[in-house]
Amino acid sequence: MMTTEQITSAIREFILGRYPELELRDDEDIFRLGFVNSLFAMELVLFIESHFQLSIPNEELALDGFRTVDAMAALVERTATSGVAAKG
Repeated sequence: MMTTEQITSAIREFILGRYPELELRDDEDIFRLGFVNSLFAMELVLFIESHFQLSIPNEELALDGFRTVDAMAALVERTATSGVAAKG
């Protein structure tokens, strides 16, 4: 299992890869910043599932789980420890 810092770093790098001009803190609400649309939200879900090799359960797909890098890292840790492996 990756450390929390490794998880947050990977998520942050993915976001900054799309928005390199952004100065992003791990606790900053990416939706409030105004650059996230529904397509990018789906890309985030797909990135998290493929990069961390897990499948996010439907009940975890609430917006609050994706608001911040910290929230996404917590989601990855919860999903990984619940034993939800990627479908494939």
